[in-house]
Amino acid sequence: MVAPNTRLLICGSLPGEASLRAVRYYAHPQNQFWRLLEAVLDEPVAALEYEERLALLRRRGIGLWDTVATAQRDGSLDGALREVRRNPLQELAGSLPRLRGVGFNGATAARLGRRELGTSVLTLVDLPSSSPAYTLPFADKAARWAALRPLLG
Repeated sequence: MVAPNTRLLICGSLPGEASLRAVRYYAHPQNQFWRLLEAVLDEPVAALEYEERLALLRRRGIGLWDTVATAQRDGSLDGALREVRRNPLQELAGSLPRLRGVGFNGATAARLGRRELGTSVLTLVDLPSSSPAYTLPFADKAARWAALRPLLG
């Protein structure tokens, strides 16, 4: 979900099983993504219906994308990714004239995304994963996700 007015692109690696089944970003009920965005934006997000969430992100200039186009994986963990084919992140970034930065949701997204973007004039932010498998306390995750706020102003 990327609109022409995107100022901040948040990239995950590849949706997990629950998200793929639901055909929705961050659909696993224990994934903290929507709550983390709520803290970044300082407005309700998690309680909204899915389409309303996406509309809010579009209004705020936030796009969602994956660094992985296709891969083989048993389960939902990034550590199980095999035969990874990356999405053309550099091409996408070049097509977004208002883009200021990219936030990478988790270490795998950061590793793949930074490799794809190389040396970029964009601000690149490595974020702790919103996945329930990454057990950093929510408050610590939210403090690190707050680094996205300046990219939205």
